[in-house]
Amino acid sequence: MKRIWIVPCLFAGLSVAIVVPAAVLAAGGDGGFDGVVRSIEYRYHAHATRIPFMGLISLVARKSTQGGVSGMHVAEIEEFKETVNGDELDRMVEEKLGSGWERMIRETSRNGKEQTLIFSRAEDDRMGLFVVNLDDNEMGVVQVSVDPKHLNESLCRYRHHHSSEDADGRGASD
Repeated sequence: MKRIWIVPCLFAGLSVAIVVPAAVLAAGGDGGFDGVVRSIEYRYHAHATRIPFMGLISLVARKSTQGGVSGMHVAEIEEFKETVNGDELDRMVEEKLGSGWERMIRETSRNGKEQTLIFSRAEDDRMGLFVVNLDDNEMGVVQVSVDPKHLNESLCRYRHHHSSEDADGRGASD
């Protein structure tokens, strides 16, 4: 009589051991960069090309920018033929990125053929950026981690200098 209960218990235990990790992996692997790209591919019947050797490129970018840029992921969809509803794309990206990401920019042309979404999130002392850009029939998806200090230094190099009057009336450059 005791042996009869062993088989259902083993079956239940085995089911939990298989189903729970599979559900956790499916939910966990369905977000972030890959989740967004897969969702776009599925929804818009498109195929994304991931840039080969991106890990190596990311390493070179990190070294060449003295740690300013790292963790690069890039996917490109050429010959994008579907019409994109901006609200739907925004919701899909927000859902797949998950918590912690905040949309900074959403720009959509009148005809909807050009759309840009930019999201950011804090990553300890770094900042994550996620960009989806649709330009007529091409879409690019990029994720990168940047050091805000390096980014600010880089942007300051391109700041416009304006003339102003100093105390004795001569023009001085800022």
